[in-house]
Parts: sequence; C-alpha cells; structure tokens
Amino acid sequence: MPHAQQHAHNAVQLNHTAIYARDRRLSAEFLATILGLEVGAPLGPFLPVDLGNGVTLDYYEKRDEPIQSQHYAFLVPDEQFDVMIARLEAVGVTYYADPRHTEPGRTNDLFGGRGAYFADPSGHNMEILTRPYARP
Repeated sequence: MPHAQQHAHNAVQLNHTAIYARDRRLSAEFLATILGLEVGAPLGPFLPVDLGNGVTLDYYEKRDEPIQSQHYAFLVPDEQFDVMIARLEAVGVTYYADPRHTEPGRTNDLFGGRGAYFADPSGHNMEILTRPYARP
C-alpha cells in the first residue's frame, strides 16, 4: 500500500498560481520578456503566463493594499541563461548572485549550474537557475 500512496503523491503537479501585481500587464509582460515567453489572453481578473512544464502564472492586480514579496524560481535551459541576463541588462534591471540582493551584477554557480536573482515590478524576488538545487 505505501508504494501505491507514493505513486499517487508523485502524480500531483502544480497547475497554476496567482501572483499579485500592482499592474498585472506590466508584471506579466516584464517576466514574459525576460524569460522569452508570451502573455496569454486575460481570463477574468487574471493575466496568464504559461511556463514550459504546464504551470500557469496568473497575474492578479492588487492596487489597494501592499503586496507581500514572494519568491519564484525558474529552471531555464543553460543556453538561454546569458540571453535572459542580457534582457535584464537591456531593460535596466539589476540582477544579483544572491537572494538578499547584496551582490549586484553577478551570477552564482550553485550545484554546477548558474543562477541569478532580480526583482519584478511589484517587488517579487525572481530567480533563474540552470540546475535544480541538489537535495540530500
């Protein structure tokens, strides 16, 4: 029975999540531009950005109260990493080697890959990485 339960748990996938934004179009287009993706058609109050693994980021506008900064990490192909860094530079957004944003203009080499952090227009801490974090 434990094996069957484990299999059922492994079948669970994140399908979509809402990301609060002061301006949903600005935030969705910013991320889509950096990652080389497209913004989908609005669905009610949501503006979707579809990722390559079937997960949708649904941008939701929240203008009347502060937005709590969240962290979103994107596993990207190694050959696209430099292109994404160049896009950040082109739009004047500083990237950092660390999540606390103390090492500007630098990338990291965690777990044999490359990574960088940057803030989106609503203050969310975005991360791009080319290798998933190693787990013990």
